Amino acid sequence: MKICDLTQFYSPVSGGVRRYIEQKIAFVRQHTNGEHILIVPGSKTQKKEEGSTRIYTIASPLICRTSRYRILTKLHLVQQIFEHEKPDLIEAGDPYQLAWKAVKCGRALDIPVTGFYHSHFPDAYIRSVARYLGRSAIKITEKISRRYIRNLYNRFARTLVPAPALSHLLSDWGVKNVQHIDLGVDVDTFAPREEDRSQIRREFGIPENAVLLLYVGRLAQEKNVKMLLETFRLLHKRFPNKYHLLVVGDGFLRKALLRLKNLTAAVHWVNFCQEAPRLAQIYRAADLFVHPSVNETFGLVALESQACGTPVVGIQGSYMDRIIFNNQVHWAHENTFLALAEAIEDMTRQDLRTAGLQASHQVRDKYAWKFVFERLFSIYREVVTNYKN
Repeated sequence: MKICDLTQFYSPVSGGVRRYIEQKIAFVRQHTNGEHILIVPGSKTQKKEEGSTRIYTIASPLICRTSRYRILTKLHLVQQIFEHEKPDLIEAGDPYQLAWKAVKCGRALDIPVTGFYHSHFPDAYIRSVARYLGRSAIKITEKISRRYIRNLYNRFARTLVPAPALSHLLSDWGVKNVQHIDLGVDVDTFAPREEDRSQIRREFGIPENAVLLLYVGRLAQEKNVKMLLETFRLLHKRFPNKYHLLVVGDGFLRKALLRLKNLTAAVHWVNFCQEAPRLAQIYRAADLFVHPSVNETFGLVALESQACGTPVVGIQGSYMDRIIFNNQVHWAHENTFLALAEAIEDMTRQDLRTAGLQASHQVRDKYAWKFVFERLFSIYREVVTNYKN
């Protein structure tokens, strides 16, 4: 089977979507006789070929210098690649113009197209409207978002969603072809290893007796990073030098992070970490992973942290709750920096080492990428078979 992925959520410094695709490519190479094609925006138009996989980048303008995301506008080149490669199945990984192009080309070339609902993007629009335009505008935005989602995703042969609750929501909105599929974790790389703790702390100048908090992800408002920074500001004021914060990621809130770094001298920043073994070392060095977002469709970084033996704290009530294997009784009950600060304080009074190891065992048993992709490819085969019949 030849699978083709295309998405705009892909850059040299992007996170979850990129890891999902890279792990899929690895699975195709190691466990199948098939082929994989990837189409993404890039700084120039080129093709890279390695064995049974080919990556096409199409020259596209930058829309964000920090995240390095680009908007792919040369849709005629996408169509040419489809016509040349003739994949058995196309998967669209974002809800914008590439998704519509995939649907159109799939129909013209008689190829089934699936959509992966990586991000519940209406939330971002609704939050922006709520800040500036009030309740009546929120209702209008919700109505438009639901209509758009129904109109687009009902054109796919299957809509893959990484959270059961979100699957139910989309079904309630009128999307008829929804199927839940989890994401996974590289359990060989992301695993507990005690010796990394001291090495990473020495490298960043973090005291051994400090409680090291970790955040990995984009520095974006939709990730609730502003509240994370306010939370740490409060913790540092209450307990000077007790807590240190290590941040891996970049984005629009970089300046706010750097201001906090200068103010406290207890914030450490890595703008990007591409190598999985290096990222695993960073996870293992932390005492507690802080995940402030309330809009994650899955929460891959939370899964990776737990696989490394580092427990997670965040805000209760998100789609991510079901993949948290340490006790959530101490998590914040509301989306405020005061509640999150208290949750962090409560968590650090617990036996984090034991909680982290217990979580690691469960993650490794349930979310290894191999198991995830075996199920995903069975879905692909079913879609292709039904489409041809």
